[in-house]
Amino acid sequence: MRLDKFLKVSRLIKRRTVAKDVSEQGRVWINGREAKASSTVKVGDELTIQYGQKNVTVRVERIADTTRKDEAGELYTLVREEQRPRENDLGW
Repeated sequence: MRLDKFLKVSRLIKRRTVAKDVSEQGRVWINGREAKASSTVKVGDELTIQYGQKNVTVRVERIADTTRKDEAGELYTLVREEQRPRENDLGW
């Protein structure tokens, strides 16, 4: 399944166009490698997504073309969530 579609179906990102934009900005990685919107996502892959000041890493557990809102969380498992330091915190 395409990365942008998985992000939308899993509700990690609400809209597919936003998922595409985030991917094209270099803010999504699959298994540690930068990924584009058209990259293929498979069961077992680890996705890291940069949301503002935090990075979220999830493991893909299942692939589905559509899901109900209450089932979306079953598509992935949260591996870690890290706060990124702000630029002011780095002493710049």
